[in-house]
Amino acid sequence: MNGGSVGIVKTEKITLALPESGFLLETGGTLPEVEVAFERYGNFSANGENVILVCHALSGDAHAAGRHSENDDKPGWWDMMIGPGKGIDTDRFGAICSNVLGGCGGTTGPGSINPDTGKPYGTDFPEITIGDMVRIQRSLCAELGIEGLYGVIGGSAGALQVLEWVARYPDFVRRAVCIAGAESLSAQALSFDIVARKIIMADPSWKKGHYYQGDLPENGLSLARMIGHITYLSRESMERKFGRERRRDMEEGPFTTDFQVESYLNHQGKSFVERFDANSFLYITRAMSSFSLAERAESVEEVFRRTRSRFLVISVSSDWLYPAQQSRKLAEHMLRAGKAVSYCNLRVPYGHDSFLIENTDLTGAVSSFLSGPVHTDEGEDDFAQEEYTIISGFMDESGNILDLGCGNGGFLRNIFLRRGMHGQGVDIDFSSVIECGKRGVPLFQVDLDRGLGMIPDGFYDYAVLSRTLLEVHKPDVVLKEMMRVARIGIVSFPNFACWKNRLRLGLKGSFPEQSSSAHWYDTPDIHFLTLRDFHRFCRENGIEIVDIHCIPKGFIGGVLNRLGRCNLGTDRVVVKIAVRGTALRSNKKCSPVLPNRACSACLTGEEQ
Repeated sequence: MNGGSVGIVKTEKITLALPESGFLLETGGTLPEVEVAFERYGNFSANGENVILVCHALSGDAHAAGRHSENDDKPGWWDMMIGPGKGIDTDRFGAICSNVLGGCGGTTGPGSINPDTGKPYGTDFPEITIGDMVRIQRSLCAELGIEGLYGVIGGSAGALQVLEWVARYPDFVRRAVCIAGAESLSAQALSFDIVARKIIMADPSWKKGHYYQGDLPENGLSLARMIGHITYLSRESMERKFGRERRRDMEEGPFTTDFQVESYLNHQGKSFVERFDANSFLYITRAMSSFSLAERAESVEEVFRRTRSRFLVISVSSDWLYPAQQSRKLAEHMLRAGKAVSYCNLRVPYGHDSFLIENTDLTGAVSSFLSGPVHTDEGEDDFAQEEYTIISGFMDESGNILDLGCGNGGFLRNIFLRRGMHGQGVDIDFSSVIECGKRGVPLFQVDLDRGLGMIPDGFYDYAVLSRTLLEVHKPDVVLKEMMRVARIGIVSFPNFACWKNRLRLGLKGSFPEQSSSAHWYDTPDIHFLTLRDFHRFCRENGIEIVDIHCIPKGFIGGVLNRLGRCNLGTDRVVVKIAVRGTALRSNKKCSPVLPNRACSACLTGEEQ
């Protein structure tokens, strides 16, 4: 997904309208005036209902996309994501990015002039929080006439701002995208920030933060950046990029080495000093360290329960600063709070900063989530009509649904539209994240063989396992888990005991193919299951078959089913199950071919 550029842009500045008392900060300090630097991209609707707020990370600024002039050789920091046809499609959305409070990119911060003294604030600047940053962003929206945000998106420190947005303004944001974030910093992440701050403050040129009229604390800030940059990469990416490669032009100095990685870190430190303020680094990292969703309410679930937002949470597999399990934990909290949440794990080797590197999976996931419909939109999906009719017939008129191995989300999409029910998809493929996003179906990317630990017992009314049972490695685990998390289970699977399969294997010696693939070696099926095998499993594991529909193929199969030989005549099975003793048997019983010819053997599991 390449897309186009937003072209030439400019950084705007606005002084917020504040009460006479100024802007009261959460820690008790006050700012008499606040100026905000921001940039706008794309087309804005009259009341801003199509606006997406982009929240930058620690070292970012308002310049997220485009170029400031024709001669500008460096685009905005997220140019790969923002623009026509990109993840944030500016042909459809208006995007805005502002420099955070306490920054050094044009918004009021420690380097700004203190109106009381006429000199830079330095460390006289009051302590700030992530909440203060978001409150300033909210004030900016008000100044621009934006009455509600279509979406908020950010990675790393930007992800913390996204979480603060939905917690503080639960009715203001429709969609929230949290990339490489966490409900709070881990002890390891806190430690790196603490050491980085101490290094800056140990620089003699720091002068307790009042250095603006003399030498800057360049050595301290440079070393702090080197430490931080190491945490932004991964071991694999550093090995690929540097290994133990040595350089020819060795730098002079005591204890320097000729390793390429040292030269790279020196460059990162030097370039950072040229564009960033040491005090801003101190204030922003301190705000990040103090951020905690758990301290806002009795539980993190309670925080999310209050909001109307839909969520996309993206983790990075190689991220050890904000590990993937932290993002997944966030998504689990959202799921348990009953929110529509999609979660996926971006499998890339570049570490924490992967969200700043062009990647089609990342832009595809963001684009489909932001552009995808909601449940009330019109237009049904092309899903197998016969199977849809049977499965939906096994459900009541209301309830929530978990679709295991949901694929492109077609089944859930149609359930949302036809029945007005709500649900959650689960699948392991990243492509399903994108396809479900296009259909407005929330998807939790997870390996079914590892269980459904993110879902509490009995959380769903129905769990559907359609065309997936034969593809998982541990079908027994999957079946037991679906019965743990749902009141009713609905399973469909091909019956390998069908007469045509037996005939083909017996006469031709050829493997029976049940999928749409042309050959045995590229079928997704890795297990062979029969109607009788499924009955045996249910008996042994305390599962009751409540209803069953045996689908024959062709005239012979129909005849065999009419004669009660369903294990021989059935091509595909759709079955409704429940934990034994928890559901009443329906009066429909088996529908082998015609509704008025019940087959009691299919319900009892008698030999056929």
